[in-house]
Amino acid sequence: MMRICGLNKTTLLDYPGHVAAAIFLGGCNFRCPFCQNGDLVLRPESQRVIDEQEIYAFLEKRKGVLSGVCITGGEPTLEKDLSAVIRKIKGMGYLVKLDTNGYRPETLRELLAEGILDYIAMDVKNCMDRYRETTGCSHIDIEKIRESIYLIKGCGIDYEFRTTVVKELHSDENMVKLGKEIEGAKAYFLQGYQESGGVISPGFHSCTKMEMEKKAALVRRFVSNVQLRGVE
Repeated sequence: MMRICGLNKTTLLDYPGHVAAAIFLGGCNFRCPFCQNGDLVLRPESQRVIDEQEIYAFLEKRKGVLSGVCITGGEPTLEKDLSAVIRKIKGMGYLVKLDTNGYRPETLRELLAEGILDYIAMDVKNCMDRYRETTGCSHIDIEKIRESIYLIKGCGIDYEFRTTVVKELHSDENMVKLGKEIEGAKAYFLQGYQESGGVISPGFHSCTKMEMEKKAALVRRFVSNVQLRGVE
């Protein structure tokens, strides 16, 4: 039984080029202090769980209106039934996008081998020097992150890497190092941090649009398609 803790019935933002629904799964193996979904990550048991059959019934009704489903979290790859749920959604005629932090490359490899994903978005949290600090986890095995980056770059389906840029965590020097790690990627998005009531550790700050544009320019030395998202 999957821990489905939320459903966005219609989104134009979560799946590029498609009108989609977004399914939110509870629980995560990271504790990024700037994460916006604090309750979903830290207290998934406090969230109302939506029955899978309710999701399937909704998707059945929305055929022809929606073209894609984004599975996000939390961290979806923690769910042992993820593959079965994706196959069910694919069988209904939907394209499936998976959001992931990339810390379970073995799961990504299995899903890609099954050929049931149409799009992957991986959050690359920071350069490897600052990964443990940025994820709030001192035990992080950096090679798992590198393995997922390598897998996704060669996966043959649409994908993007993305980073939520936090003023205190993402210096220009860090962004250059990060750019080297994803060199040659198809697409990379820099997302603006926004303080909200759901943040795990409030008190961080966003960068100005000018600062974000500078960081994007630095990364373009390694990735030609770098765009800003959610920056005003």
